[in-house]
Amino acid sequence: MTGSQGPAISRRMLIGTGLGLGAAALTTAGTGTAHAAQVQRSTGTSPRRRACAFLAAAQDAYPEHGEIRLAQSYTDQAGLFSTAFTYDNALTILALLAVRTEDGRTRAVALGDALLYAQAHDPAYDDGRLRQAYNVGPYTFYDGSEQPDGFVRADGTANVGTQFGFTGTAVGDMAWAGIALSALAHRTGARRFLAGALRLGSWIERNGRTDEPLGGYKFGVDGAGRPLPYTSTEHNTDLVGLFGRLARLTGDRVWLERRARAEAFVRRMWEPSGGFFYTGTNDGVTINRSPVPEDTQTWTHLALGTASHARSLDWAGTELAVLDTAERPNSTVPVGRSYEGVTFSSAALLADEDAPIAPNQPKPDRHGVWFEGTAHLALALRNRRAPGDEEHARRLLTSVERAQDLLGHGQTAGGRALAERCGVVSASSPLDTGFGFGYYPYRHTGATAWYLLAAHRSNPLRA
Repeated sequence: MTGSQGPAISRRMLIGTGLGLGAAALTTAGTGTAHAAQVQRSTGTSPRRRACAFLAAAQDAYPEHGEIRLAQSYTDQAGLFSTAFTYDNALTILALLAVRTEDGRTRAVALGDALLYAQAHDPAYDDGRLRQAYNVGPYTFYDGSEQPDGFVRADGTANVGTQFGFTGTAVGDMAWAGIALSALAHRTGARRFLAGALRLGSWIERNGRTDEPLGGYKFGVDGAGRPLPYTSTEHNTDLVGLFGRLARLTGDRVWLERRARAEAFVRRMWEPSGGFFYTGTNDGVTINRSPVPEDTQTWTHLALGTASHARSLDWAGTELAVLDTAERPNSTVPVGRSYEGVTFSSAALLADEDAPIAPNQPKPDRHGVWFEGTAHLALALRNRRAPGDEEHARRLLTSVERAQDLLGHGQTAGGRALAERCGVVSASSPLDTGFGFGYYPYRHTGATAWYLLAAHRSNPLRA
C-alpha cells in the first residue's frame, strides 16, 4: 500500500509473508492428541483462564525439543509452521505476569529466559540484538526441505526463522522484548532480566538513533545488518515505554533523555485538525499521511497518557469501527453471529474485496474485526476513563470473548489438537491491513495476550 508520500511503514510490515497460506501444504511434527489439561481447563472456566490455557499450549507445543522454548505465535493452520515472533512472546510474558498466578509467573520467567538465550546465542551476532522471529519446532517446508530443530539448534545456537525471512531486527520488536524483560526484572528481582533489557536498549541507541529533521529512532536493520530507512510512530511509542522502564529501574537519567527523544518524534506525528497520529516517515523529512493505523492511536495514549492527545482514541473508535456479519462480502463469520471492534488501518476499510489479499490467500472483508487492535482500544479506554469509556471497553471485550468462544475451531499447535474455546483469533474474517499483509481467523498468542492485558487493566507501556 502506498500513501501520499510513498509506502507507509509499520512494525508488522516485515511479517506478512506466508500468513494465511492455509493448511493444505502443512506437514508438522506432532501427535495430533489434545492436552488433557487444556481440555479440562476449557470447560466451564472463565474467558481469562481459557486464554491462559491457550498461551500455555502454544508454549508447550513441542515438549520433546527441550525446556528452553518460546511460544508458537499462530496455530498451524496459519501456514507459518513453528514460527515464534519476538513481539508475540514479549506480549505473552506481559500477559502472564498480569494474571498474577504462580503458573503464569513461572511460564513468564521461562519465556524471558528463552529470549535471553536467543540474545546470547545468535548464530551471527553478539551485540545484544534479537531477531524478528525464531523456529521452535520441526517441520517440512513448502519446498520439501526439512527444518528438524527446536528453538535450540543442534549446535546450540538459537533457531532463527530463516524460511520466511524473519531474520531482521526491528526496533519495535526489541522494545517490546525489553519491556517484557524489564517487567520480569521488576517482578522477580532477577538481575539477568534487567541486564538483557539494557543490552536491547543500548543496541537500539547505537543502531536506531537518527539526527534527521524529524528525529526519533529508525526502524532497525534487515537480516544482513543493513539499516532500514523508515522511522515509525509505533516504534518510538514502544521506546517511550521501554526507556521509561529502564530509567525507573536503573536511576540513570540517560534513559530519560532517550525517552524524551522518542516522545518528541511521536508528538511530531500528531494531526491536531483530525485528532490522530500519522504512521511515521520513510525519509526522516516527510510525514506519511496515509494509511493511518489503529495502534498509533491507542498505544500513544497508553504510553503518553496526555489529555491533549486523548482524542486519538475517539478517532480510532469511530473512524476504524467495523461490524462483521455473515452478510458482508467475503466474511467467514457464521450465519447469525456478529462481531464489533476496529480494523487495522484506514486502508483496510478501502481494501479491494474482489482481489486476494496476496497470492494463495483469500479475498478480504473490509469489515473484518482485528481483535488485537480491539483489545488495544479497550485497554486504552479503560486507561482514559472518560464518560462512556468503560461501557465502550466492556462491549469491545465482550466481542473478543465471543470470538474466543465461537471462532477458531479445530485448530492445532505443533500438530496437537487445541482445546476448544481457548485462544483469540487474529481477525473475525480475512482482513487486508493495507500494509502489505493480512490477518485471518487463526488463534494468535498476540491477540490473546492483548485481551488478557485489557481484561486485567494492565498497561505495559507505563508501568
